Amino acid sequence: MQKVSKTFQYLSVVLAAIWLGANLSRIMLTFYLFEGNHFDLKPFITDAFLQAIFYIINPLLVLTSITYPLFFICLILFVLSSRIKLKQNGWLFIMLILVVTLAPFEFYLINLDYKILTTVFGSTYDPRFILELTIKRFKILGSFPLIHLFSFLALIYLSIFQPFKKNEN
Repeated sequence: MQKVSKTFQYLSVVLAAIWLGANLSRIMLTFYLFEGNHFDLKPFITDAFLQAIFYIINPLLVLTSITYPLFFICLILFVLSSRIKLKQNGWLFIMLILVVTLAPFEFYLINLDYKILTTVFGSTYDPRFILELTIKRFKILGSFPLIHLFSFLALIYLSIFQPFKKNEN
């Protein structure tokens, strides 16, 4: 049982790191397309550039859409298989609260990403429609992607330093 627990722990850490890097890259790339807070495209970006940009961003969308659900499942399986007492390990309890609280929002964003992916790979590829979905993604949840990224940085801190851990004595 210990090997199973360690395997799920390792997988959740690796998947979280991959998701964090891909999500940060995607946010930076898509936010760089716009000027200011009004989501006006930068002057040098044309429809031809948009098409190429969305083809470049597509692997990041696929990566984040796959790694986050797998991370979520592996983390839950790690907690269940490790038999760690949450009452004794406050750091893990806080991690679970953060992940479970933020998961519905991330799954909603994955749904929007799925619409973008099907449009890019579909026969009716329209860069303006994808741009509208991207802007919708920014407008609907506002600064949530940044909050989620900072929460993941907090998860890294919690997993390394393990505060709120009680001794069994």
